[in-house]
Amino acid sequence: MTDRRSFIQQSAAALGCLALHQNVEAAYPEVAKPSASIHDNGDEEDFWRQIRAAYACSPTLINLNNGGVSPSPRAAMEALDHYNRMCNEAPSYYMWRILDQDREPLRMNLAALAGVPHEELAICRNATEALNTVIFGLPLASGDEVVVSTYDYPNMYNAWRQRSQRDGVKLVYADPQLPSEDEAAMVEAFTSKFTAKTKLVHITHVVNWNGQILPVRKIADAAHAKGIEVLVDAAHSFALLDYTIPDLGCDYWGTSLHKFLCAPFGNGLMWVKKEKIGKVWPLLSSDKPQGDDIRKFETLGTRSFPVEMATGYSLDLHNLIGSARKQQRMHFLKSYWMERVKDVPGIFFKTSLDPGFSCAIGVFGIEGKKATTISEELFAKWKIHTVAIEREAKPGVEAAFNHVRVTPNVYTTTQELDRLVQAIHSITGS
Repeated sequence: MTDRRSFIQQSAAALGCLALHQNVEAAYPEVAKPSASIHDNGDEEDFWRQIRAAYACSPTLINLNNGGVSPSPRAAMEALDHYNRMCNEAPSYYMWRILDQDREPLRMNLAALAGVPHEELAICRNATEALNTVIFGLPLASGDEVVVSTYDYPNMYNAWRQRSQRDGVKLVYADPQLPSEDEAAMVEAFTSKFTAKTKLVHITHVVNWNGQILPVRKIADAAHAKGIEVLVDAAHSFALLDYTIPDLGCDYWGTSLHKFLCAPFGNGLMWVKKEKIGKVWPLLSSDKPQGDDIRKFETLGTRSFPVEMATGYSLDLHNLIGSARKQQRMHFLKSYWMERVKDVPGIFFKTSLDPGFSCAIGVFGIEGKKATTISEELFAKWKIHTVAIEREAKPGVEAAFNHVRVTPNVYTTTQELDRLVQAIHSITGS
């Protein structure tokens, strides 16, 4: 334990990674000190330049697809390498007798950020695993109704379809008109689908297709008033928006940690309200499948202990920045490039500029151009990595898309976004 702590402290100091253990603000006062003005103050931009230095950013490629998966900070990568090497010295000893015990402090630290008791939080591999566990584990019967959305993520959509085909669960689709700044209309899109047979509503907190923030709490309160449970897909909201799980008023919740927490790849969390753990069957086998210990959802067999342990160092960097400060910066970056191209002829947005309804993710399209064509040109000529989102509509089931998704992260600079703005002007000839 002492060797591991000294290793991380030494590597963090050598790399200037802002990192890591106890009282980071005291250790790095010049970094942790908040400024009075978030984006107009030169000291604030100095702060974000130091945050960028904590990452091994490519000097040639501009990565604006952080909504899919984000890179880990240097300190987390160094920790991952260290734990991998440690485990390979004597795998069964270091994995099962040492690192397996260290999951509990990690669980407590993640629970502190999530704002829930650690006995309600399971560490898994991603949001898909977390949410699929609930989707397949709930005791639903033929004829029971579940309200889903035309904007849900494909893995969740397919999981519910499988549950429907296997068990006769009826899926009812809410079809909110997005993007939207009409909170009442978005709530109504879901609540209008509730019936006496509705058992659960599945809500995507931040829609991956366009960055829309849905009014989860209001939908959840309306659902609970009718005895309906609430499952929240928080893959794109955790460690991006400044909230805790209780703020959402839900019963079940899942996220990925390799998105905006910037943890090593293959990391996730599942939260289940304590009194509901017992009724959810684990996705994989457990000796007590109907027990009320959250750890019954963690029986994965051999897993990547180094990935889990290195997550703590990504969490430390997030906590150093602070959730509110991070959300504000990410919204600033999204608005920075969108404001500078909003008058380009032929351009259109599918994302709100209102911080109440969007944050980091911004999407755009150009009239008469396919999203794949735009994205390919951005990379070929400007080395800007984005993602094209194209999908034909399935009326009442899936919404249609033809736009490019742009997602910066805390290490993204305004100079990089200036290049994006220049590229869009070039593509449109404006």
